[in-house]
Amino acid sequence: MSDQHAYRADLRIDVDAIRHNVRVLAGRAEASGARTMVIVKSDGYGHGALTVSRAALQAGADRLGVAAIGEALQLRAGGITAPVLCWLFTEADDFGPAIAADIELSASSQATLARIVAAAAAQDRVARVHLKIDTGLARSGCPAELWPALVEAAAKAEADGHVHVEAVWSHLACADEPGHPSIDMQAERFHRAYEQARAAGLDPIRHLANSAAVLTRPDLHFELVRPGIAAYGLDPVPQAGDHDLRPAMTFRSSVSLTKRVPAGESVSYGHSWTADAPTNLALVPVGYADGVPRSLSGRMQVWLAGRRRPVRGRVCMDQLVVDCGDDEVSEGDEVIVFGPGDRGEPTAAEWADELGTIHYEIVTGMYRPRVTRTVVDSGLEAP
Repeated sequence: MSDQHAYRADLRIDVDAIRHNVRVLAGRAEASGARTMVIVKSDGYGHGALTVSRAALQAGADRLGVAAIGEALQLRAGGITAPVLCWLFTEADDFGPAIAADIELSASSQATLARIVAAAAAQDRVARVHLKIDTGLARSGCPAELWPALVEAAAKAEADGHVHVEAVWSHLACADEPGHPSIDMQAERFHRAYEQARAAGLDPIRHLANSAAVLTRPDLHFELVRPGIAAYGLDPVPQAGDHDLRPAMTFRSSVSLTKRVPAGESVSYGHSWTADAPTNLALVPVGYADGVPRSLSGRMQVWLAGRRRPVRGRVCMDQLVVDCGDDEVSEGDEVIVFGPGDRGEPTAAEWADELGTIHYEIVTGMYRPRVTRTVVDSGLEAP
């Protein structure tokens, strides 16, 4: 069976596109004198964390970032030796394995810092720490009024030989809205926090810029940038121009059955659509259990036999029905549910716009138990 006809539901991951995107982003950072940390949390935004990590490091990234300790340890188990930052913890998390694996850890409070210090001391190792200041996102990060005590405690721990404070960092709330006043407000708060850290005797690097800021605010690149979604080819600020990003994920399936129905025949649950003329229907064996939102029923198209075609009736758990009119299609024909858009096929960004969400949510939710993931790497973008 040929590759085009070999899948029920498959995510095609274009490694060349990932390398291209990271080169674009790292090039912007380098022009500002900054290095690049690519964020590969949530299994590389659904693209495969190890696959993305290897491609990103080949293409000019210096570091990687993840949310959970388990994600970081999986990278180490997969042979990744580059610096990895981990930042989101629970009380049940054990910092010992992370420190033993040379994972860099974020501290947003004195309590977290104390746990890191204790774990490092127990192993007689030095933990590398990034201190996070809350500059206005109000998620993780140390409140400004508690920041002086945190940096003083970190400076003492560094002097005692338990930690090395690698960085001060924060996260922007509205960088995907260029010109939003909160961006400059957060930048000013970040500058004050950095100066307080320096005054406490620390000498950290700084990182603040997410994908949107990498693309639109070179003044906020500092020593390190943290692109996430843009590395996967999805633009967080398309309103700011073409940034030469290539979407890396294609969700594809194939036709499992065809039939011709007469005028007046209705399709799928609830009979929400009825044919007004005889038409050819193609059954595609993917549904909401495979990541196709049921709320796209009556609002989505797929790419089949060289053109966009509407999905009729409701999206079911396991299948959807495509209206092919009088065109002949065959069982096994490839169906692009979404892709980069190069041929005119629907994109993840279109889904997001239709659903009133963001493309981050679409791609991170696509890798499901019945969905395979095929990595395509020509090697042509490798250094």
